[in-house]
Amino acid sequence: MVLLRKLPGMPGWPTALGLRLPQKFLFLLFLSGLLTLCFGALFLLPDSSRFKRLFLPRRATASTSSSSSASSSAAAAASSTRDTDLPRSPPAAAEPRHASPAAPRRLREKLRAAARPAPRARQQVQGGGGGRAESATGAAPARDTRTPFRFDYERFRRGLRHPVRGRRPGEDPETRARRMKIKEMMKFAWDNYKLYALGKNELRPLTKNGHIGNMFGGLRGATVVDALDTLYIMELEEEFQEAKKWVEKSFDLNVNGEASLFEVNIRYVGGLLATYYLTGEEVFKSKALELGEKLLPAFNTPTGIPRGVINLGSGMSWSWGWASAGSSILAEFGTLHLEFLHLSELSGNPVFAEKVMNIRKVLNRVEKPQGLYPNFLSPVTGNWVQHHVSIGGLGDSFYEYLIKSWLMSDKKDSEAKKMYDDALEAIEKHLVKKSAGGLTYIAEWRGGVLDHKMGHLACFSGGMIALGAEHAGEERKQHYMDLAAEITSTCHESYARSDTKLGPEAFRFDAGTEAMATRLSERYYILRPEVVESYMYMWRLTHDPKYRQWGWEVVKALEKHCRVEAGFSGIRDVYTTTPTHDNMQQSFFLAETLKYLYLLFCEDDVLSLDDWVFNTEAHPLPVNHTNFKASVQQ
Repeated sequence: MVLLRKLPGMPGWPTALGLRLPQKFLFLLFLSGLLTLCFGALFLLPDSSRFKRLFLPRRATASTSSSSSASSSAAAAASSTRDTDLPRSPPAAAEPRHASPAAPRRLREKLRAAARPAPRARQQVQGGGGGRAESATGAAPARDTRTPFRFDYERFRRGLRHPVRGRRPGEDPETRARRMKIKEMMKFAWDNYKLYALGKNELRPLTKNGHIGNMFGGLRGATVVDALDTLYIMELEEEFQEAKKWVEKSFDLNVNGEASLFEVNIRYVGGLLATYYLTGEEVFKSKALELGEKLLPAFNTPTGIPRGVINLGSGMSWSWGWASAGSSILAEFGTLHLEFLHLSELSGNPVFAEKVMNIRKVLNRVEKPQGLYPNFLSPVTGNWVQHHVSIGGLGDSFYEYLIKSWLMSDKKDSEAKKMYDDALEAIEKHLVKKSAGGLTYIAEWRGGVLDHKMGHLACFSGGMIALGAEHAGEERKQHYMDLAAEITSTCHESYARSDTKLGPEAFRFDAGTEAMATRLSERYYILRPEVVESYMYMWRLTHDPKYRQWGWEVVKALEKHCRVEAGFSGIRDVYTTTPTHDNMQQSFFLAETLKYLYLLFCEDDVLSLDDWVFNTEAHPLPVNHTNFKASVQQ
C-alpha cells in the first residue's frame, strides 16, 4: 500500500505533517477501520481469553459465559478424582443420595464459582496428611471444601436395634454370679497392668513389670487399647476412664519403628474404632483415623497387596524375613477389610475402602488350586508362592472376614458371601476329616498332602461356620450347624484331654493319638480365646446349655492354673498339673478371652449379633443398617 512505502525526503513511517490532504484523508480512514476491526474482534474471542478480560467488565464476561459454564461445571462436579491422597471427604457424586434442603444452594454456589475466570495455577485440594489431588480437567474440585464431612453419631446410635449393654431382664442367679466372676477377673487383670505396666504393651505378672516387644513399631499401650471396649461393656466405669485418660494424654502416634500391619490394625485400629462406636468420644475416632493413614504406604506395591511390615515413621514397608520369597500372608492382608471400611465411613475418605477392595480383585483374578486359598501371595506378581493351606495360623481370619464383611454390610456384599461359600465348599471337600474315634477336624494342606493337625487358632472356625450357617439356604443350614458343632466339640476335647483342662497350641490325629499335642513345642497355652469364641457363638445360635458349662470349665482352669499374684500368665505345658508360667499377660486376654467368656453368660442383646460383628481381636464394629451412616455438615 502506498501509505506504507517510504517517501523521498521523509522519515520511514508517514506522518500527517508530510502528507497532502487526500493522503491525510485516506490515512485516517484506514486507521479508523483498523481500530474498529480490532475492537470488534474482542467479542469473537473465547470467554477465557485474557485480552477479553482486559478490555471488558467482569460482569459482562460472567453473563455471556454462564450457560456454557453451567453445563461444564455440572459435569465436573459429577466426576471424582481418584488418588490415594484424596481429602477426607466423600466424592460429590454421592451427595444427591443424601439430598438436603441446602443442596440446591450448594449447587448454585458451585456454578457461580465455576463461571468465574480460573487462575493460571493448577487447582488443588489439600488432603489428609498434606497430600494433594489435582482435577484432571482443571475445573473446580468435585467437593466443596466449605462443607466438611461429618459422621452423624446420633443417627448411628438410633439405628441400633438393641441397647449396647442390653436390657438386663430377670435372669438365672447362677448365670449372673458366673458373669460377675468373669468381671472380677477382668478387673484383676486390669488393676495389675495399671499398677505395674501402664503404658507398656503388656504385663509380665511374675516379675511385675511391663513388656514392650517389637510388633507395634514403637506404639505403646496395646493392653490399654485392647481393653477399652471390654471395660466399657462390663461397666467397669472407673477403669474405663483410666484407660481413656491414658489415650488422651499419653498415646503417641509419632513413632518410628517396625510394626506388623496386621497386629496394629486388629488391636489398635480395631480397638479405637470399636470404642468410638460404643461411646461417641471423638478422641478414639481421631486416633483411629490418624493411625489408619500411617498404614496406607504398606499398599504401595505393584499389585496393591500390602507388605506385612511397615515403619510407622518413614512409611517404608517390606515383607517378613521368614515369609517365603518375600510374600505377603493371607491372614494378614485378608484381615483389613472390616476396619478399613469403617475408616472410610468415619472419615469420608474412600481410599481405605478402595485399598481393601483391590485386594479382592487380585484374589478373584488369581487361580485357586482345588478352590483353596494358599497362605503366601507375592505382592509383586500377585501369584501364589507356596501351596500351603491352613484354617489355623497364616490363613484363619481371612475366611472369618469374608462372612463378616457380608454381615457387616447388612447382607449386601454378595461378592464376600460368594467368596466365603466357595471357600468353605473347598475346605469341606479337601480338608475336613473325621478321626477313627469320630472327631471332626480341619487338616492342613501342603501341595496336595494333608497334615493331620489342627491348631488352637483354627478352633475359631466352629463359631465362624455356625455364623455362616445361620444365613445359609434351608437345605444347607442344618448341615453347616452340625459341622460347626462337631468342630467345636473336637476343640473342647483338646481341652478336656489335658491335665489342666486348657488346650495346647496344636493337636494332632495320627499314630493313634487324637486331639492331643504330640510335640513338646506344641504343648503350651498362652491365654488364647478361639475355643471360648466358638462356645459364645454356639450358645447364641443354639442355646444349648453345654456351651455355657464348657465355658465355665475354662474359667475354673484359668483361675487354678493361670492366675498368679499380679495378673494372669500363660503356661508352658498343659499336660502337667504343676505347670511353669511364661510370665506374660497377653493383651488379647483382656480383649478377647475375657470378653467372649463374659458374653457367654450375658443375654443375647448385649452386643447383639443383629447390630455388631467382632473383628478378629473381638472388637465390635457395627452392622451397616443405614447405608453408610454419613452426613454432610451444613
